[in-house]
Amino acid sequence: MSPIKNKHLLVLHHVVVVLLFLTQTCGGQHQMIGPTQPVVAMIGDDIILPCHLEPAVDAVDLTVDWSRTDLKPRSVYVRREGVELLTEQNPLYTGRTSLSVNKLQCGDVSLKLSTVQLSDAGTYKCLVPKFNAETVVTLAVGSVSSPVIELTNVKNEMVLECKSNGWYPEPQMLWVYSEGKPITVEPTKNVRGSDGLYAVSSKVTVEKGQSYSFTCKVQQKNISQIKETHIHVSGDLFMVQSNTAVHITINLAVCLISVGTAVILIWKCGQKKTEISKQDEDENEPHQTEMEEKLQREREEKKRLEDELQNKEEDFEHVRQTIEKLMEQKTSLKNQRTKLNTLLQEDHTGMKEVMKKEKETPKLDKEKKKNKLVDKKTDLEKRIKVHDELLKMTEKLMEETENIIIQMTERKGKLEIDKEQIIKHLRKKQEDIEEIKKKLSEKQARNNEQQRTE
Repeated sequence: MSPIKNKHLLVLHHVVVVLLFLTQTCGGQHQMIGPTQPVVAMIGDDIILPCHLEPAVDAVDLTVDWSRTDLKPRSVYVRREGVELLTEQNPLYTGRTSLSVNKLQCGDVSLKLSTVQLSDAGTYKCLVPKFNAETVVTLAVGSVSSPVIELTNVKNEMVLECKSNGWYPEPQMLWVYSEGKPITVEPTKNVRGSDGLYAVSSKVTVEKGQSYSFTCKVQQKNISQIKETHIHVSGDLFMVQSNTAVHITINLAVCLISVGTAVILIWKCGQKKTEISKQDEDENEPHQTEMEEKLQREREEKKRLEDELQNKEEDFEHVRQTIEKLMEQKTSLKNQRTKLNTLLQEDHTGMKEVMKKEKETPKLDKEKKKNKLVDKKTDLEKRIKVHDELLKMTEKLMEETENIIIQMTERKGKLEIDKEQIIKHLRKKQEDIEEIKKKLSEKQARNNEQQRTE
């Protein structure tokens, strides 16, 4: 063999060795990159579980396996040589998982999970067997709701109870209040319902005659969620005139608080306005990427409408409860007014008798009996004054309560209309989503058929 041929063979040998080395080295360098922190989602959300190959490589025709080892079957989503293997999928994920073909071309094998459920919480494994590359993604699922403060009158105290339902994971509740005021805080109660969600509540007892500013906070640090509500209780609302000669108790404090709460609630509800946005018109032949983006927008809009509906339902329930309490207050005030009118009538009758006795008292006993009559007359005058003031206050509260009931009833009717409108738009939105999903499925089927043909 000539020296030139030997030289060429030697060079070729080195080239082959180098190529083999580079191929093995590059293959070994592929790794799966996932998030370092848990992905947090609320119940009903559509979310992405991030996972991509580094360096990027076209993964359209590769096998991609998403799984959870704590499930049987373990498969969450499997794509093999460009085809989804739905027969191996766990039924919990039927119709809720997908990968983006466009992103697969860039090595992005992130899993899209729609309509997140409480059972979706857990650790997911993302695997591309060809490169023996895998990573894990932890999904934390949460649920929250706004707290509500209810007030109850108990003798010389007022009990404020903060409640919030529909939380996950188990939340914490705490009170923030003005300093220097004597209060009693009962231990927080956390109860898990059959749906797996927590209902949390806590009570605070305060003395009447004091002014308080309270904030009830509910928080869940694992999902970084905080909800709170505020209330101010004025000491003036508890001040009712009293006299040793007056043996009557009137529950005006609760009435005033209920009226005040209703006014605040009306203001709060008035700030919330339903915004129903119009849908974008579908293009005749949209690209798959555009259709996926449109589907995402539609789902986001649906989620916004669902949140709006939940807010309206919460407001509706608050209004309904407030109307019930106000109707009870109205009945109580009517009874108090009747009682006060009876007492005033007795006072005036007693005053007439005293004045009559003053004229009929004999001269011999006049001085001694006169002193007794003066004391009795003074006592009756005080009773008449107090009863008269209480009657005026009661009538004023009755008038204010009636006005608030009218306003709250109107608000309740408006909320019912708003709820019906949102529900109608939600139905239409769901129809649009199903239509887009159908088009995407048909387009995917055509793409798969085209790939097989090629």
